[in-house]
Order: sequence, then structure tokens, then C-alpha cells
Amino acid sequence: MNVIASKGQLRASFMRWALFTVPLVVLLGFLGGQAGSPDSFWFRSLVKPEIFPPPAAFGIVWTILYVMIGLSLALIASAWGAKGRGVALVLFAIQLVINISWTYVFFGMQNILNGLIVIGALAVFLIATVIASWRVRRSAALLLLPYLAWVLFATFLNYEFLRVNPDGGMQERPVETQRIEL
Repeated sequence: MNVIASKGQLRASFMRWALFTVPLVVLLGFLGGQAGSPDSFWFRSLVKPEIFPPPAAFGIVWTILYVMIGLSLALIASAWGAKGRGVALVLFAIQLVINISWTYVFFGMQNILNGLIVIGALAVFLIATVIASWRVRRSAALLLLPYLAWVLFATFLNYEFLRVNPDGGMQERPVETQRIEL
């Protein structure tokens, strides 16, 4: 016998990893989304680019993408002994941290330019992650392609926000206050 594990054992390893990675990635995406909100006065006051999709699309798309990212991660994590597995896992972690930080920079810090820099870095690290994943398991890389397409679209959308809001949305506007009567 010249195999390390049977197909059944490999499938079981993937399933165990998927039961961990999919909820983890979805949770990280959810927590990252708590760092800022498109419901803020600042974001609502921005001029929206013509290509801005309906706001409901973002939650749907990101949920599907986070599940696919989690499955891709499970495929890589379960590829014990595969050449390049460690590099792919490190790149995965880096791009996930960058992904989560974009929401904080764009919405939390209300900084469109730095958001563009962060999402540009995400695109670069995601491309590296796809390449590294391809070398470990092609199916893992293929699962990341819709994510890459969405990130490239989001990068362009971020650029468009900067273009139509050259002041970064920091024009003079009334300060949000809350009135409390005793």
C-alpha cells in the first residue's frame, strides 16, 4: 500500500476541518462587520457611486463568500503533508486579518483613502493566497475565485467612493447629537 490515508479518512479530515473553519470564518466576518456600519451618518452622507449595489446585496454576498472561504481553508488545512500547505495557511491568515481590518478603516475610522490602501493590500494578498492554494489543492483555489472577483469589484467601488467624495466625506456637516430630557 503506497498511500498515507484512505479516501474516507481524507474526507473525514476535511469534514472535521470544515466544521471548524466555516463557522470561524463566518464569525470573523461578522465580528469584523461590527467595527463600523454603513448605517452611520457619515456613510449615509457620502455621495454614492453609480456602481453602488443595493445595500442588502452586501450581507448576502459576504455570507456566501465567507462560507466558501471557510471551505477553501478546510481543504488547505486538511491537506496534511502537502507541499506549500504552511505558506498557504499563513497567507490565508494574513488576508483574513486584512479583510476584517478594512471595515474598521473604512467605516470605523471613516477613511476612504486608507480603506482603498487596505483593500488594495487585501487584493494582493488574496491573489498570493489563490496561487499558494492552487499548489496545495486546486479546488481550494477555485473556491476563492468568487471572493477575489468580489474584492476586485470592492476595490474599484472603494476607489469610486474616493473619486466622488474627494474630501473623504469630511465636508462640514452638523454633528450628531442626542438630546436627553430629564
